[in-house]
Amino acid sequence: MRRTQKDAEDSARSITRRGLLLGGGMTAMVAALGVRMRYLQVDQAEEFKLLAEENRISIELIPPGRGLIQDRNGKLIAGNEQNYRVVITREDAGDVDRVMHRLAGLIPMTSEELDQTLADVKKNAAHVKVVVKDRLDWDDFSKVAINAPALPGVIPEVGLSRIYPRGYDFAHVVGYVGAVSQKDLDEQEDPDPILRLPKFQIGKIGTERWMEKVLRGRAGTRQVEKNAFGRVMRELGREEGVAGGDIRLTIDADLQNFAQARLGSESAAVVVMDVRNGDLLCCASAPSFNPNLFVRGISHTDYASLTENDHRPLANKAVSGAYPPGSTFKMVTALAALDSGAIELGHKVRCPGYLEFGGRRFHCWSRGGHGTLSLTQSLQKSCDVYYYDIAQKVGIDKMAEMGRRLGLGNRHDLPMSAIVPGTMPDRAWKQESYGQDWRIGDTINASIGQGYVLASPLQLAVMTARIASGRAVEPRLVRMIDGKEIAAPEPASLGIEERHLAAMRQGMWDVVNSQAGTARSARIVDPTMILAGKTGTSQVRNISAAERSQGVIRNEQLPWRRRDHALYVGYAPYDNPRYAVAVIIEHGGGGSTVAAPVARDVILSALAGGRPPLAAYPSDQRGRIESMLKDLPLRDPETGALTTSDQA
Repeated sequence: MRRTQKDAEDSARSITRRGLLLGGGMTAMVAALGVRMRYLQVDQAEEFKLLAEENRISIELIPPGRGLIQDRNGKLIAGNEQNYRVVITREDAGDVDRVMHRLAGLIPMTSEELDQTLADVKKNAAHVKVVVKDRLDWDDFSKVAINAPALPGVIPEVGLSRIYPRGYDFAHVVGYVGAVSQKDLDEQEDPDPILRLPKFQIGKIGTERWMEKVLRGRAGTRQVEKNAFGRVMRELGREEGVAGGDIRLTIDADLQNFAQARLGSESAAVVVMDVRNGDLLCCASAPSFNPNLFVRGISHTDYASLTENDHRPLANKAVSGAYPPGSTFKMVTALAALDSGAIELGHKVRCPGYLEFGGRRFHCWSRGGHGTLSLTQSLQKSCDVYYYDIAQKVGIDKMAEMGRRLGLGNRHDLPMSAIVPGTMPDRAWKQESYGQDWRIGDTINASIGQGYVLASPLQLAVMTARIASGRAVEPRLVRMIDGKEIAAPEPASLGIEERHLAAMRQGMWDVVNSQAGTARSARIVDPTMILAGKTGTSQVRNISAAERSQGVIRNEQLPWRRRDHALYVGYAPYDNPRYAVAVIIEHGGGGSTVAAPVARDVILSALAGGRPPLAAYPSDQRGRIESMLKDLPLRDPETGALTTSDQA
């Protein structure tokens, strides 16, 4: 009995200890949970609230509309069109491979496109949107939108994409846009965040590139709520961006189209410049290319056809081509001689067909010579010997100084790509470039625009405009930005005596309008539009003594690449200069027969404000000119649509 009672007491004490231990443990656990809950709910409340908010709410950039580019009269050159596209975000998609293969069953995608998209998704950060397909038609876009619940991370979007409605006409001037590359980002110290948007477009060449900051605008933002599948449930807030600024160029779209059409399949360039204020009304380079191909992602086949073409369609020959100016340079040599006092206006030279110097014979283009000539007659007949003679009197340094005053050897600052400075050599230049002394033979070659002298069609147009106006007019390409007129600075005087300039102008008048002028066949008979100019033919090969003795091979008998370049510079009207023109036809042959007719047609179009009037041509040429003009692929002045078959 006593033992049983003792056992019961021991058992009770044991239960009480276990209860106390269990209760203490439970109390400690509850206390720990309380502390943890307080830590999570009070101490870490803001952090977890922020995490929850980030999971639920996204801040997205809204691309601004890119600014428009127009011609001088407001005609659209570069605009924007609606673009239906599909993007995917890896962090919202989950199983990206499964989602992408499901998407490929809804819209047209090649296996290469599918593989490329998967690679892009995996190499980019999880939150970055990757464009799967753009420029979808409405039916395919609708399929994606309808099936959106089964496509986590996939978003159909409507955006804007660049379009160039005038295609080939402005490819070299305006350039084109393309998706931002890593190289584009690396070139900027602090890239704009908008540049990281999927396939955001920026200017790659031309005005699109050099006016990028004006055209791009500023991005807006929007705050959206997403569900667990990455679907946008609602928009919570929006801050609109600022559209890019519109740019109006000095170029006349109709004149540009006429020049491109007139050049046709030639490897050539034409520049037309207003001699009063420097406005570039035309800056054409042929052959051209379709910039829309680059916006959409040019194929390997299309790109190869451009890069492998020996006429170099991607090069802007008007500003990046540097050519020996040939006889168009003779006004520089003459003005240098007059300005320095090396000769007077009455200076005459006898031309027997060559000049002997240092045991070498420098030939005139006329084998029989021109006899004794005055300055204006030397321009009229383009006598080489006259300039060989006066160049020795004036020297290369004075010639180079005059060339620079007239705009040669200078890189003119314009929003276009690959503008070259050309070469206006002097003694110091040759020593620096070649480590050699300048020789008299170099001066003789330079006097007729050969040897080391190189100039672009743009520079030759500037030279001509300065001779016509007597002022240091500078070329300009931008006329207005966002409706605000950009005033052209008043050009300063060249500081050249008017009587010397008048002699150049008279000689240029004789070239085109006198019976013996080298460009008489390219004259204008309308007295209100009289053209003055200078022909040029620059050699691209050496002519041996043996070939000269047997007869120089005609250009048409040579392979294309070995033929002479054909050049022409001019201005009109003669008595009240308005426009200057420069033309280069690569390997075209003679300037008088090939380049001068093109220059006449283009400057007549500028003066007439449309198609050249037939009445301005000599009567015996009108039938041929009418047929030629009728066959040109010109655009309708109102709609911009081609009136004949497109080059595309």
